[in-house]
Amino acid sequence: MLQSDNFVGSPQLNFEAWRDTLRALCGGYNPEGTEPDTFTGWVRPLSACGFTGLNLGCNAERIERTYQDVRRDSVDHYFVFFQVAGQSAITHNDQALQLAVGDVAFVDAARPATYFTNNGNEAGITATTLDLPRESLVSHLGFEPQAGLYRPGGTSAGRLLFDLVRDAAQTEGSALSPADSYMQLAVYDLVGALFAPSERWLGSRHSDTLFRRIQSIVRDGFADPDFGPNEVAAEMGISLRYLQKLFTERGSTCSELISALRLDHAERLVQRRASLRTSQPLSEIAYACGFRDYTHFARRFRHRFGHAPGVHSEET
Repeated sequence: MLQSDNFVGSPQLNFEAWRDTLRALCGGYNPEGTEPDTFTGWVRPLSACGFTGLNLGCNAERIERTYQDVRRDSVDHYFVFFQVAGQSAITHNDQALQLAVGDVAFVDAARPATYFTNNGNEAGITATTLDLPRESLVSHLGFEPQAGLYRPGGTSAGRLLFDLVRDAAQTEGSALSPADSYMQLAVYDLVGALFAPSERWLGSRHSDTLFRRIQSIVRDGFADPDFGPNEVAAEMGISLRYLQKLFTERGSTCSELISALRLDHAERLVQRRASLRTSQPLSEIAYACGFRDYTHFARRFRHRFGHAPGVHSEET
């Protein structure tokens, strides 16, 4: 599936130049197990569909990204790791992965990782990576992918994803195209196809926790007239489709929850207005509860409580 032709002609870097170049592009990674004066490697940035990535390799026996590197860099993205030549192993997120040519791994750059060569006497790591913004990826997929997974070479999604990256590398320097925004969605979908967890995993690990967070966000924001499902999904960092799914599983919708909270709050304010015998306009209460239009508010209030908002005042 993968070829190392993209690396032919890449400038060879010494130990310090390789480490410093990598740190400037994507954070701290430390080659180990090879003396600095015998070290050689290369790093070549690439751009694919508006994403950044790297073609890289070196003759180090292992490369470490430590907790200290993570804290110092404050890098917060995922990346896919394509094994281009030879074999390697990765320990990451409490997982131990063995990769052969064509395999693809999913890595969280905000977590430590160690990369080992596994080529017998032929030490070295050769790979292509593609960086994926965490918030955008999670929002599109509707779930937070689990890092420390790999898929063997030969899968359709893996081949298609690497073909996108490889073709982009061969046209390096081309201007960003309007079509790239659509291609980014294709990249996200391919990553989802490769690393999506099972529905059982989603339900048991995240669904209830996510829904409690959603309820809290709705309670904090319902009084804003501009607040709606799109804002909830954006603040949660999930897709609108996944937000709707969480509510559907519970026999409701996000809009219904927002409306119910607005009306409950309006009922409390209307009762307080009546008990204090104030002259606060009912339209002001409507707006304070997230309703822009009083007629709409009054209709929804009557439907919910069986009487108009002003009835409380008339009864006192």
